Amino acid sequence: MSAAGPRPASIFDVAKRAGVSHQTVSRVINDAPMVADTTRARVKAAIADLGYRPNRSARTLAGGAVRSVTVLTTDTSLYGTAETLRGIEDAARDAGFSVLISVMDPDRAYSEADVLERLPHDGAPAIVIAHDEVTAGAMQALRERQPGALVATGGEHLVAEHDSADWRVFLDDRTVAARATRYLLSMGHKQVHYLAIPSKASRQTGWSDALADAGITPPEVVHSGWSVGAAAEAAAALVADPSVTAILCGNDDLAFGVLHAAHRAGRSVPGDLSVIGFDDSPLAAYHVPPLTTVDLDFRGVGRGAFELLRHKLEGGSDPRPSWRSPELVVRETSGPPRQ
Repeated sequence: MSAAGPRPASIFDVAKRAGVSHQTVSRVINDAPMVADTTRARVKAAIADLGYRPNRSARTLAGGAVRSVTVLTTDTSLYGTAETLRGIEDAARDAGFSVLISVMDPDRAYSEADVLERLPHDGAPAIVIAHDEVTAGAMQALRERQPGALVATGGEHLVAEHDSADWRVFLDDRTVAARATRYLLSMGHKQVHYLAIPSKASRQTGWSDALADAGITPPEVVHSGWSVGAAAEAAAALVADPSVTAILCGNDDLAFGVLHAAHRAGRSVPGDLSVIGFDDSPLAAYHVPPLTTVDLDFRGVGRGAFELLRHKLEGGSDPRPSWRSPELVVRETSGPPRQ
């Protein structure tokens, strides 16, 4: 995030100064009844002290009447992002909310003001699908600006888990990446290589931790872009090396690229090379051979993110996790190395 000058006060700043909820501030702004005179005076004093200028749309915050949510993300064509969006939309539709989608440029630097301009009004409820540096930056900016109206998915490489239980929904990529690595080692592979996507450092951490726990020095990570073609090109030299017998990939598209490179190099899968993907995208089960991968319930995470946001806005009992835990799905691209 680029540096910016002092930001204007928000409805959440007023709420904090007055010691009330942002909904109460909105009721005072709109001269709504059911606000004690002493509370109303305290809120008005905070507005004056901070120089807060109410947005005309702030009235939608009163009484939990917010009926839309803005989702910030980057590439909506990625399987994980698309499925998370579907989960958010499903849950929002069931609750009578509309969903606005704001797509950010992954190659651009955004200031806090740039991020706020993507919301329809001051304090508008938002969900950030934080899977890269740009969206992680947006997550941090909105967390500081409007903590009462933000939920994020992902962003695990920038946020401590114990600080995020009430505003972040995520899948434990790290643990299941370690499990997939140990699975390959258990079949007799002496080393496991890693082909990395541009984000999700937690998957790479799980892989390297499992190797270190087994007394194996992790080899150099091979980095790839997001596409199958980029993965095939990035992995060509690795796949051509006959000493390489196992590769864990950052997602399924990268695994498909490795399988293509293996075919071109004349290496059989899983006879000469074992390959494991991540995400369990729709093609994984129907590829030839079917891909061993990690099942991640992105749609369930999307639903959970919306339910958590709705709880923050409207109160009530804490929502219960509604998504499946990550699981290794063993198919036909993994097996023991040739003896």
